[in-house]
Amino acid sequence: MSANSRLTIATHALTWIGLYQRRGHEVATSEQIATSVNTNPVVIRRLLSTLSRAGLVASRRGAGAGWMLTRGLAAITLLDVYQAIEPGPVFAMHPATPDPGCVVGHGIGPTLAAVYGDVEASLRGELARTTLEDVLRDILKAA
Repeated sequence: MSANSRLTIATHALTWIGLYQRRGHEVATSEQIATSVNTNPVVIRRLLSTLSRAGLVASRRGAGAGWMLTRGLAAITLLDVYQAIEPGPVFAMHPATPDPGCVVGHGIGPTLAAVYGDVEASLRGELARTTLEDVLRDILKAA
């Protein structure tokens, strides 16, 4: 199983747009963002479309088309981004009900549900503590 990079790519794109806007540009094109992320602009457009439905970005069509943040980097947390692109839980239970006659099959759901709930709460808490402003600050500090 490979790791999911959607949160990383979304964070990269949003932080890039924020920095681009700070440098005096109104909107960023998906091609510009894709160059920084090193991916296809279609991947960026799909991701930004999802982020748009969550109210984190808006698009402008026609002449001067592109993407812009709907609020400042300090007002967007990693949790906001995560919830926009990964609305479901981090871990899921069996797609089919395990054998209730089996001791493991009977107890696995409630046991893992408790663990997964704690992991989910911890993950959300950590993501809520970091804004995209924090991300950009650390990026610029390292540059």
